[in-house]
Amino acid sequence: MIRTRIRDFLELIRFSHTLFALPFALMGAALAAHSRGAWHGRWRDWLGIVVCMATARSAAMALNRIADRHHDKLNPRTAARHIPAGRLSVQAVAVFAACSSACFIAATLIFLPNRLPLLLSVPVLLWLLAYSYTKRFTSLAHVWLGVSLGLAPIAAWIAIAGNVAWPPVLLGLAVMAWVAGFDIIYACQDADFDRSAGLQSIPRLLGVRRALWTAAAFHAAMIVPLIGLGLIYPLGLLYFLGVAGVAGLLLYEHALVRPDDLSRVNQAFFHVNAWISIGLLCATVLDLAV
Repeated sequence: MIRTRIRDFLELIRFSHTLFALPFALMGAALAAHSRGAWHGRWRDWLGIVVCMATARSAAMALNRIADRHHDKLNPRTAARHIPAGRLSVQAVAVFAACSSACFIAATLIFLPNRLPLLLSVPVLLWLLAYSYTKRFTSLAHVWLGVSLGLAPIAAWIAIAGNVAWPPVLLGLAVMAWVAGFDIIYACQDADFDRSAGLQSIPRLLGVRRALWTAAAFHAAMIVPLIGLGLIYPLGLLYFLGVAGVAGLLLYEHALVRPDDLSRVNQAFFHVNAWISIGLLCATVLDLAV
């Protein structure tokens, strides 16, 4: 029973998809640690980054499931999710979201005597939680989500270095464009439902064909700050080979999806994007190491 309940909560928040943002947070932390000449940093700082990422994302995903439960029940694609299917109650998920939020704030104490993570924890958490309601009033909800994940490398840099600099900002901009692009692709599946339910999205606003072109534009824009990061940090050949690999994977992602065939959206969304984030992290760490 307990094992089943734990599995239900992990499935609810898509815990495995922490791989999307965590590598970029670790990349921001690695750049900060390397810039200070203390490559490994304090082990507890690295632990704190992982815990903060997991708890903040868990809180945001849980609230998102609560906020969308009525729409999820009406949408054939999402009707089997845990709350509309009756596998988890709203009250249980709300308690989980509250506990995750409290754990996120508490985890920032790990970084003391650096107080910035603690001071910024509540504003960051409110931004993450607010995403769940943006689809009610703006088609730019995809960008809101992009900014949410783009904060990860900036926050990780702050946790390690105690300040803000251009490298994490450029990395955050790249993550913002990347996430906005793939979220638009994912939302193409629900363009018709969003229109009938009164929800806002780029696919609903522009149609699926133009939405896919918009996603491609975001992904093309992602490469610009990645190149800028490599130039101003500076980083070397291995990093730029990683950026080239990211560009190739983005092209492959868009080749998988067509306006008249969205059957491979999940492959593009879940598999390709995991390779992008993990691959760039590995390329960056190797470049810093050599």
